[in-house]
Amino acid sequence: MERKITGRTPDSLFLNFERISAIPRPSYHEEKIAAFLENFAKERGFFVVRDEAKNVFVRVPATPGMENVPPILLQAHTDMVCEKDAGVEHDFLKDGIDLVVDGNYLRANGTTLGADDGIGVALAMTVMDGEIKRHPVVECLFTSSEEVGLGGVCEFDFSLVTARRMLNLDNSDLGIITAGSCGGVRSDITFSATREDKTRPALKLTFSGFAGGHSGENIHEGRANAIRAMGLLLQSLSELPGFRIASVDGGGKTNAIPRGCVAVIGVDDPGAAEDQANAFGERYLATLLPIDKGASLTVETAEDELCFTKEDTSRLLSLLCEPRIGVLKMSENVEGLVEWSQNLGIVKTEGEKVSVMLSSRSAIKEQLDANEKELSALAAKNGADVKFHNRYTGWEYAPKSDVRDRYLDAYKKVLGKDAVVNVIHAGLECGEIYGKIPEMDMISIAPTIKDLHSPTERLDLDSAEAFWKTLVAFFEGL
Repeated sequence: MERKITGRTPDSLFLNFERISAIPRPSYHEEKIAAFLENFAKERGFFVVRDEAKNVFVRVPATPGMENVPPILLQAHTDMVCEKDAGVEHDFLKDGIDLVVDGNYLRANGTTLGADDGIGVALAMTVMDGEIKRHPVVECLFTSSEEVGLGGVCEFDFSLVTARRMLNLDNSDLGIITAGSCGGVRSDITFSATREDKTRPALKLTFSGFAGGHSGENIHEGRANAIRAMGLLLQSLSELPGFRIASVDGGGKTNAIPRGCVAVIGVDDPGAAEDQANAFGERYLATLLPIDKGASLTVETAEDELCFTKEDTSRLLSLLCEPRIGVLKMSENVEGLVEWSQNLGIVKTEGEKVSVMLSSRSAIKEQLDANEKELSALAAKNGADVKFHNRYTGWEYAPKSDVRDRYLDAYKKVLGKDAVVNVIHAGLECGEIYGKIPEMDMISIAPTIKDLHSPTERLDLDSAEAFWKTLVAFFEGL
């Protein structure tokens, strides 16, 4: 293998990252990386288990004199988000990542890099390689399908884990220690709509250019939701003679604030409807924050359409306009933290089937339960079905944490400054682990990675070296 990353310390950390970058590992397709990690552990004589969910668990014995020190768990996920630039030929099921050293950064050639969470996997492998000379029993958990709903960690048998201290290696900023995260649940509301037996004059309405963003990290910033905007527009037109909906389609992921939405409607007087829609759009767009200044509304004449009945049009309007979305509650304990939120992420029309999909977030079980009850009632009122899935557990902030204090000390010793401790309104595997082992004392840490989940993703190589030094100091402190 031709090395791309040279002159960095420890060399084995960057060698390990290059090794796993050569292995295809999209979500749901982690069999090759799981087999590689299993063999990596077996070659070194360590206890290893690979389960049916493609999780890999390794136990590394303590070094002499450290046998009585409590064990520690290192945890990272093996799958990566697979995105590429237009025109780039790359098969994520077959091709490894083409690494490029660009100054102080490591990036990929036109694709996502996979440092999320390949660098975490490589860090744990480097500990397994013996680069830390004195350590207690180290358990390593490599989980699958994290990027698509934390699937792997939910299937893992945690009776294997003896450690009650843990470092999650799935963060993105060297200077930030995460000490809490939210839970969540996804909700799919669907119903079968009936179309009328005659066509109506039609208009195509398109909201586009909204900023969008992550439904956890950006939900408190007041960014507009294009699907809700469309619901409000349609509601404003609903009293026009002959108003019916033919289709509504918007959003791409339940955990992303939608950037656009398209609706086709039927009306008796398209000209009057066009004027009213444009007037609404002008008023609505004027209320948006600067982050959404690129948003626009386009109104076009369309071919006559077979539309939903008046009753089914009303059902769809209810599902678009009635769910509570955005920030539902701010934390009373952590300043500036969103405690509870809900995002309307996708609306989709497929023939006579209409689907509305939402993502709810909170670290508090009762709040997620409340979301499920509200959406169940809304679905029942509209004769729709609702399915709740991919529910995961929140990780509540612990006022006292020995692991957190020790890592803060190590960070200051190495870098000469304090790290920042935060709690995030996004999901981490820590939440599921907390749900299985509530006494686990843990933090989430990592080197600095920029533009995660995009082809401009890049790893700060200096931060990776500094992170390793901090990790060594942390183990010395044990």
